[in-house]
Amino acid sequence: MSEWDDRNQKIIEEFRANDGRAGGFFEGAHMILIHHIGAKSGTVRVAPLVYFPQDDGSLVIIASKGGAPTNPDWYHNLKANPKFDVEVGTETFAVLAEEVTGPERDEIWARVVAERPGFGDYERKTTRTIPVLRLTRVS
Repeated sequence: MSEWDDRNQKIIEEFRANDGRAGGFFEGAHMILIHHIGAKSGTVRVAPLVYFPQDDGSLVIIASKGGAPTNPDWYHNLKANPKFDVEVGTETFAVLAEEVTGPERDEIWARVVAERPGFGDYERKTTRTIPVLRLTRVS
């Protein structure tokens, strides 16, 4: 297990032990576990992320990868397999992911950065446009 995988596993365990909350860097943030399906392997993997609840009931996640020059692996998996399960608090449910683009993306991005300024730091570290994805609950 890599250092990154080990860190994520500890966050996942903390999330599940504390009804969907994590401390440290994530203290006070809305946390979600996405069960993304490997684009090539079909393997289900779990990634802990910060999410932003929207007025319409959808959830927004950000493919920042800490400002790295490439998108996170989970982003590619969601593009290939946009229907998957998430854990929010103590509830697990299916969602459909869609990438938000254009002016709507920019509006959401501005709100994200206002709420969690670290995302603005990530944006300054990279030349790519950081993807914004909307998760909509499905039956």
